[in-house]
Amino acid sequence: MEQISAILKQYSFLEGKSYQCHTFGSGLIHGTYLIESPDSKFILQEFNNSVFKYPERIAHNHFIMGEKGDVSKLPFALPLPRLNNSGDSLTNFEGKLYRLFDFVKGVTLQEIQNSNQACLAAKAYGVFAEWAKDIPASEMKESIPKFHRLDWRFENLEKAASEERSLGKEEKEILDYYFSQKTLVESYKEFLTSCPKRITHNDTKINNLIFEENLEKVAAIIDLDTLMGGLLLYDFGDLIRTVACSEVETSQNWGNLVHRPEIFEELLKGYWEGVRDMATNEEAKSLLIAGEVMTCIMGLRFLTDHLQGNIYYKVAYPLQNLHRAKNQMIFLKSQQEQRSQLKNIWSKITGLIG
Repeated sequence: MEQISAILKQYSFLEGKSYQCHTFGSGLIHGTYLIESPDSKFILQEFNNSVFKYPERIAHNHFIMGEKGDVSKLPFALPLPRLNNSGDSLTNFEGKLYRLFDFVKGVTLQEIQNSNQACLAAKAYGVFAEWAKDIPASEMKESIPKFHRLDWRFENLEKAASEERSLGKEEKEILDYYFSQKTLVESYKEFLTSCPKRITHNDTKINNLIFEENLEKVAAIIDLDTLMGGLLLYDFGDLIRTVACSEVETSQNWGNLVHRPEIFEELLKGYWEGVRDMATNEEAKSLLIAGEVMTCIMGLRFLTDHLQGNIYYKVAYPLQNLHRAKNQMIFLKSQQEQRSQLKNIWSKITGLIG
């Protein structure tokens, strides 16, 4: 408690306040504490710079968002770090970095309970993209270099596979499948050239939203460390990957693992409502392969990590990254088998012809 008290002294607006401190939430990356005073609540976060290796880039991006975007115009909170007495969003204490955020009351979900929540979630991320459209994405720094570059992830897998001398039957089948995705990589590269760079969240899981307690409205978009310049397809595609799949990415329930077109429709309905006034025709078309791109990226990352000896993702057993890659492979196949159906849904919602 003494340590936290010393950190909070670096924020003048907390001066003279009494407060209590508790560990908070179940986040896997940053250590998180709830700071409660009689009239206010804050979240204190110990920044994990072993996962995010460029904290100064993240601080820069948050500064740009706060300086050039009017957060009050959003229909939900976008909790950026509070500035300390030195005017910095990162507070250095005994060699560790900390940040302070306003607390947002509400509920987080690990998965949707009904299709309307998919629509609400997607609309929130779409509204955010539309709100941020006038902030130059070129001014944002890469908080994680080449994070969603499908072509780069493909090259990484090729390199890892070339260094692997012997593969089992299942490993080879999964590897061959991902190597067969060169057409998808080329389609992605075309959109990379033809679509404008936007400010994107880049980690649009359902649990990076706070819903109001009745679950009928989004109260906040959180986990803003991956904010940077990107393509709209990144945010929409990660929604598909994490919300429209019938199983979580660690599931081995292969027979029940499928893309749910009815959830795709709700996600597209919500996201399009947010971005339709800003999206170019090319951006609209890119949404058709968004889920495939983001699913393929994760499959490539899991398989590459498996071939390299599980050096990035934590595993509960030696073959878990291989099984994660298989999970994403099956989900990607399901999307590709449904292309015609998904295109019809896309045309109905956007009013465009692909």
